[in-house]
Amino acid sequence: MDVVNLFFMSKRGFTVMNVCFISAWLVSSTVASAQDSRPADTVRSRHLPDVEVVVQSRPSVTKQTAPLQILDHTGIDRLGIQELSEAVRRFSGVTVKDYGGIGGLKTVSIRSLGAHHTAVGYDGVPISDAQSGQVDISRFTLDNVEMISLSTGQSDEILQTARIYASAGVLNIRTRKPRFPDGKPYLFSAKIKSGSFGLINPVLSYDRKLHDRWSASVYADYMRADSKYPYTLVNGTLKTREERINSDIRTVRMEGNLYGDFGRGGNLETKLYTFHSERGLPGSVNFYNKTATERLWNDNSFMQTRYKNQWNERFTVQAVAKYAYTYSRYKDVNDKYSAGYQEDRNTQHEYYGSAGVLYAPLDDLSASLTTDYAHTMLNNNFLNAAQPRRNTSLTALAVQYSRDRLTATGSLLGTYISDEVENGNRPADRRHLSPAIAFSWQPAGRNALRVRASYKDIFRVPTFTDLYYLRMGNTGLKPEKARQYNAGLTWSGNVGSVVRYLSLSADGYYNKVTDKIVALPTLYIWRMMNMGEVEIKGADVNMSAEIPLCGEINTLISGSYTYQYAIDLTDSGAKNYRHQIPYTPRHTGNGSATVETPWINVSWLLTVVGERYALPQNTKANRVDAYAEQSVSLNRTFRLRNASLRLQGEILNLADTQYDVIQYYPMPGRSWRLSIALNI
Repeated sequence: MDVVNLFFMSKRGFTVMNVCFISAWLVSSTVASAQDSRPADTVRSRHLPDVEVVVQSRPSVTKQTAPLQILDHTGIDRLGIQELSEAVRRFSGVTVKDYGGIGGLKTVSIRSLGAHHTAVGYDGVPISDAQSGQVDISRFTLDNVEMISLSTGQSDEILQTARIYASAGVLNIRTRKPRFPDGKPYLFSAKIKSGSFGLINPVLSYDRKLHDRWSASVYADYMRADSKYPYTLVNGTLKTREERINSDIRTVRMEGNLYGDFGRGGNLETKLYTFHSERGLPGSVNFYNKTATERLWNDNSFMQTRYKNQWNERFTVQAVAKYAYTYSRYKDVNDKYSAGYQEDRNTQHEYYGSAGVLYAPLDDLSASLTTDYAHTMLNNNFLNAAQPRRNTSLTALAVQYSRDRLTATGSLLGTYISDEVENGNRPADRRHLSPAIAFSWQPAGRNALRVRASYKDIFRVPTFTDLYYLRMGNTGLKPEKARQYNAGLTWSGNVGSVVRYLSLSADGYYNKVTDKIVALPTLYIWRMMNMGEVEIKGADVNMSAEIPLCGEINTLISGSYTYQYAIDLTDSGAKNYRHQIPYTPRHTGNGSATVETPWINVSWLLTVVGERYALPQNTKANRVDAYAEQSVSLNRTFRLRNASLRLQGEILNLADTQYDVIQYYPMPGRSWRLSIALNI
């Protein structure tokens, strides 16, 4: 019996054993909390009034063993950012693929590894899409977000779901929890955004304190835009002014939350989320062809519950349960189809659970064990479709040693995946062990300089689309493997009286991807194949500073720079050998400056992206030009007796730059956006 089979023990035995073990701790912790009501002794006691202490948890980015970038609610408001994709672009090492306009799909790739390797968490629970393997972050809003964070490699938070361990990096979205200052039992917020290209976006939220231990919140928004923005079409020496068509969008988003705080009995969070969208797909810009008839409908809903209890100083337990439903409908009306149109309908169901325990035998040493199980189903209307079902078992064991000057973390992830199909062939079961290790060290006790290094081995399982999509799918695909290496320096502190706070970090990294899944032409059709090998060398540099000017005037500046040398090493005889991989610029950077005054706050944002290539060959025809985009935001908050009113105005793409993120998908030029928010 080899080490992998020993680790898994059997198809289900290992997972069941750990679920039973962890569930026993969950039950025992609840029983212990319930039995904590001891009879009063003979000493007379006096009940003091309750005091509510509100602490906003934010980890230190300079003490992490692996790169961590954070943008909290205060920072988002200061910069005047109103879209999640705009916020994510402020992080270094990130590529946001944007297919243009307000309704364009948006996916996140970390350090050129691809969107399939990036996990997206919503309040600590991962979001998945077994069909495509990537998450469209345009589904989520910033209006109810407390903090977004991006971690690359191994996170220092070891009590988390095993699915988070299985990714190269994690974009985590943490929503706001209800807070009731001054004993007020409710909070109400109304906001409306309007802007260029027919944008209308009303937002409502309501928080209610139900009981000493219970609170609830509801959130809803509606958004519509026609997105008929102008752009310049260049055909040789001929330039014409055109207008984007069939790029309209309508969305409805609703979310309900129930929070329970049981003291020593733990904390419970239950979330119900639903999102519906209908949008036109304008497609790529083609010369002499202005027809666009494709439409896409999406329904995404999920219900998740998360329970966490720090039983005592040594034991903490956590359990997660989730059901997710995803429906997509695509329709294209065209004479090239025998029926006059093509319509694809896909429905996904996923049942997901996670249970974990954290044990700290010593003050400086802790260990966690987490087991996840997911059952995923895909149904579609294709003739003789595979209709796959996937059972996924993930188990993560992690150990951490942490003192003031040294933190070291190591983990081992075991993965077992089995597919079942109604038609056709299915791939062999997959087993894999993924180790990771990271450390952060402060060489001198009084110096804030820290050295960090990390390694992580991960792999990407082929998606349902890779394996089963019509005649392109290939059930013989192997998982795509990636190795991540990172080394860096961090420093933060005060610099005299001129700079109140300064934070610096610099990281160099090396990634190696093998068995990369790519689409290659065969004799008659394209097929998915394991033919790719990619080498990625890069560096990320980040800086942020706070500089008081005079009186109540304050300045905040930040900037980041990323260098990525990501080359294709698949075939030494190919024309694209050692060429930069598609849509990966060598140089990217961003900067921001905010001036806060008692009268008005002004923010300036800059994004610079170097040239990149749309196809594997780095030729002039495939080159996508570099661009620089600037935005300016002004905002002011008025304090009323029992409420606050915030006004904000923005000019996006200030210089009216014509550019593409994806080739032939032009982005909007100069536009404006206004918002009014009332909080009671």
